[in-house]
Amino acid sequence: MPIDAATALAAEPRTGEIAWTPKDVQLYHLGIGAGIPATDPGELRYTLESRLHVLPSFATVAGGGSPGVISGLSMPGVDVDLARVLHGGQTLEVHRPIPAAGRARTVSRVTAVYDKGKAAVLVVRTDVGDADGPLWSSDAQIFVRGEGGWGGDRGPTAALEPPTGEPDRVVERPIREDQALLYRLCGDWNPLHADPEFAKLAGFERPILHGLCTYGMTLKAIVDTLLEGDVTRVRAYSTRFAGVVFPGETLRIRMWRRDSSVRVAVSAIMGVPPLERSREWGRGDAPVLLDTIVEHS
Repeated sequence: MPIDAATALAAEPRTGEIAWTPKDVQLYHLGIGAGIPATDPGELRYTLESRLHVLPSFATVAGGGSPGVISGLSMPGVDVDLARVLHGGQTLEVHRPIPAAGRARTVSRVTAVYDKGKAAVLVVRTDVGDADGPLWSSDAQIFVRGEGGWGGDRGPTAALEPPTGEPDRVVERPIREDQALLYRLCGDWNPLHADPEFAKLAGFERPILHGLCTYGMTLKAIVDTLLEGDVTRVRAYSTRFAGVVFPGETLRIRMWRRDSSVRVAVSAIMGVPPLERSREWGRGDAPVLLDTIVEHS
């Protein structure tokens, strides 16, 4: 069996060093759609080095790539085909604001391996800190198709109750045709997001957008819409990736206020022209992010 759960769970934590500069932060922000309109003061917080604020979801690419996923796929006891791998979910806890430039130490380990029958799920925990103490902690849920069925723990199955009533805010964010090509420059080089032939091998009609790009776009929309553009108010952010997004589509982000948190539901709708594309691909208001909560001050 390509995944040996006992070996993966018993493996020593993997440590490393990461570093980033304002240029890395600016590239990430551009990769999730910041900078439109280019002279908008709210957008300049994300794009101009003299005013730079760091969106907390930058943690998912700091140092290049997605450390949790990369670490999980290279852990002892894990040997899987990349074409079978999807990012199933992501949680992030922010211990203090992320600086625009920094150097930090990472500690990653597999904390759970679940047997879902026709798939396996790895949960990889990454803790990051610098000389001043902890910066952030994250959990990446890695979904591996075709690797379940060994009789292991199925793990938690209860989904959150969906938000009720009309959302407090609804915003739409278009995704450029080249969005995945730009976002992958942050370090996630999985060909699923760029190579049409590889995408077909993975079961998709064409390359899909990175789930973490959708994750970042959604958090930016919430910060800009409900948190007065203040990135330091974000305390934690969790989601489950429930569907794919194709470049050229539009994200529809629904937000429900809940005291010190925001419940969110995100779906993908067709870009222009919507009617023709919906008929061609059979996609309407397709769910993308579920069980999504942003905790804030």
